[in-house]
Amino acid sequence: MDAHWGHAQYYLPLAWPLFALLALALALLLIFVQVKILRFAYMRLGVSSGWALLLLAASLLGSYINIPIAELGGGEIVQPGEITYFGMRYIVPEVVNEPGMILAINVGGGLIPTLLSLYLIVQRKFFGRALIATAIITVICHMLAEPVRGVGIALPIFVPPIAAALVAAIVSWEEIAPLAYVGGSLGVLLGADILNLGLFPALGAPVASIGGAGTFDGIFVTGLLAVLLASVAQRGQPAGGS
Repeated sequence: MDAHWGHAQYYLPLAWPLFALLALALALLLIFVQVKILRFAYMRLGVSSGWALLLLAASLLGSYINIPIAELGGGEIVQPGEITYFGMRYIVPEVVNEPGMILAINVGGGLIPTLLSLYLIVQRKFFGRALIATAIITVICHMLAEPVRGVGIALPIFVPPIAAALVAAIVSWEEIAPLAYVGGSLGVLLGADILNLGLFPALGAPVASIGGAGTFDGIFVTGLLAVLLASVAQRGQPAGGS
C-alpha cells in the first residue's frame, strides 16, 4: 500500500463546519429516539403521558443530585484514570487519604425509581408478587455484583433487566411490565447496593452513591429495560392504567 492510498483512507469529503453540523443533528436524533423509548417504557407502566415526561425529566435532572445519608469509615482514594467494566468506562479520582466516605442516594438513579416502584406496588395491589420477583432478582444481583475499586459495586448491565422480565412473566403475565420494573429496580437496589454496604469503605471512592453514575446506573437502566423487554413479550395488549 503506497502513501497516496494511505492518505485516501482518512480523507474527509466534507468541510469541518458542515461535518460538525451533521454530527450535531445525528446526536440530537439519537437523544430524541432515546427519550421516546424511555417515555414509552413509563407509559407501559400505566403512567399517563404527562407524568411519563415529568418523571423522565426529573430523572435526567436528578441524576446530578446526590443526597447525603451517612458518613462511612475513611480510607485511601485510588489514583486517577479510567476503569472499564463490561463496556462501561468510569473516571476515578486521585489518591488521597480521606477521613470518611459519604454515603448518598442519587435522585435520578435511585430515589425516583424506588418511589415509583413503591407507588406501583400500592396502585396495583400486587405486594406478594412484587416481593417474590424482587427477592429473586435480589439474589441474582447479589451473586453477580462485584466491587470495583474507585467506582463502587458494578453489575453486568444487561443481565438484571433480562432476568427481571423473565421472572415477571413467570410470576404474573398480566402484570408483566410493572412487575418487571419493580422487581428490576428494587432487586438491583437491594442485591447490589444495600446488601454490599459493608464493602463500600474499602472501595476507595469518595462518594458511595446508591443509584449513582446518574440516570444510567443499574437501578434506572434495569427498571426501564425490563419494562421494554416485557412490553415486547406482551406486544399487542393494551397498557393498563390511565
